[in-house]
Amino acid sequence: QVQLAESGGGLVQPGGSLRVSCAASGRTSRTYTMGWFRQAPGADREFVAAIRRADGHPSYADSVKGRFTASRNSARNVLFLQMNSLKPEDTAVYYCAATESNPITGALKWASTYDYWGQGTQVTVSS
Repeated sequence: QVQLAESGGGLVQPGGSLRVSCAASGRTSRTYTMGWFRQAPGADREFVAAIRRADGHPSYADSVKGRFTASRNSARNVLFLQMNSLKPEDTAVYYCAATESNPITGALKWASTYDYWGQGTQVTVSS
């Protein structure tokens, strides 16, 4: 079992930057595929980015590619999401997720792939 805790959300102006973090605790001796999802009011939860445990290469949703960067620390128990050139449509609760599996790239965007979820952190982009 692993617990995930997000931090770093807040209010930022359009065009600004923000970094959110996800700290894993518990069975962190294992490595996990970890990802970010977001959910805006009245919308479904959508995939943002993920790093697969096998190769460490990030994958991104088209809507954030070139603006967001996912990374993890050397101990691989903290996942970061650097968000640049933020837009009002990026406003959402951002959730961290993890799985012990090593899914194919196409499966990274499915919420059902992940076994563990954090409580979320609010990101609001507004002037």
